[in-house]
Amino acid sequence: MKFSVNSAKLLKHLSSISGVIATNPIVPILENFLFVLKDGKLTVTASDLQTVMVLELEVESTDNGNIAIPARLLLDTLRGLPDQSIAFTVDHATYGIQINTNNGLYKLSGENPTDFPKVPAVSHSASVDFPSDILLRAITNTIFATSTDELRPAMTGVFLHLTPASPTGGDGGSTFVATDGHRLIRYRRSDVVAGLDASLIIPRKALNLLKASLPSESVTVKTEFNQANAFFSFSNIRMICRLIDERFPDYENAIPVSNPNILTIDRLELLNSLKRISIYSNRTTHQIRLKISGKDLQISAEDLDYSNEANERLTCEYQGEDLEIGFNARFIVEMLSNMSSKSIMLELSAPNRAGLILPKEVEDNEEILMLVMPVMLNNYA
Repeated sequence: MKFSVNSAKLLKHLSSISGVIATNPIVPILENFLFVLKDGKLTVTASDLQTVMVLELEVESTDNGNIAIPARLLLDTLRGLPDQSIAFTVDHATYGIQINTNNGLYKLSGENPTDFPKVPAVSHSASVDFPSDILLRAITNTIFATSTDELRPAMTGVFLHLTPASPTGGDGGSTFVATDGHRLIRYRRSDVVAGLDASLIIPRKALNLLKASLPSESVTVKTEFNQANAFFSFSNIRMICRLIDERFPDYENAIPVSNPNILTIDRLELLNSLKRISIYSNRTTHQIRLKISGKDLQISAEDLDYSNEANERLTCEYQGEDLEIGFNARFIVEMLSNMSSKSIMLELSAPNRAGLILPKEVEDNEEILMLVMPVMLNNYA
């Protein structure tokens, strides 16, 4: 089997799917890319058994065949090569691979391609089309709040609920939700409507890979799913991931509906203040204190172990009773950093109840709600 391809082009395409490959895979064959050549088209597959990514690209060849090639060795070789045409020659009897360049020759050992796991097929599936920019925005706004606790697998992914438009004229839409138990993000789009009511939990790793491989220009991402898997296809890439078969928490009941105390403030002003003050917070709890009185917001932190202390006073708009509440600074900083709104609203009810962060300005057809749980305040003034 022989084929020629541009080295930079091949490296760019392989890099877009190489994130699937685990450092120490369960099955050794998964350290390889599967190359399948047919009718001048090269199909490359990478897998970790839970997630599979497949890409297609045109090459110069009249041969057909397949081979499993060590991924890390191939990528490192391509990274060291200048932009040029390179030729691959594969010996199917020994699985030996030879790469010829303008001034070099590289030999490496491949593996039997029949040992590579089969790619799941799309069957009995439902589908919905996402514009890539909307899907990217939905992932970016939720994925940072997923849990890393493998004992709660449902919370290690993003919950997607698709709702069709009702016959009585009710609007359908798509809702993305992520939570780690300390914070919760709900991102809704009313302009992406499926033809059915469905719920699925997509793993964090798969969404990170999808986020990294989505093109900068807007394309349509065809999304299909069944009971076990989700299938994403766009441009020359396909991704298949195993869904998390767990029950997602009843997140709607966790969102407080009555929040009479509403603070409105410039997002960047609050974000920068929190970053400065949090430097002085306890290294374990990252606790900061918000004291709201009239139009004044006082932000303070203290680390008793090192006698560190800091406070700042900001001007805000506020409707409600004077309030003092504590939060984990890291959570709020991350939430505010993932927002693009110029101003935000912080809706509060009591020092021991969750607070809601809402953007003051939102895009058309978009709704973002961020919930953060409070922390018990230390007894310092």
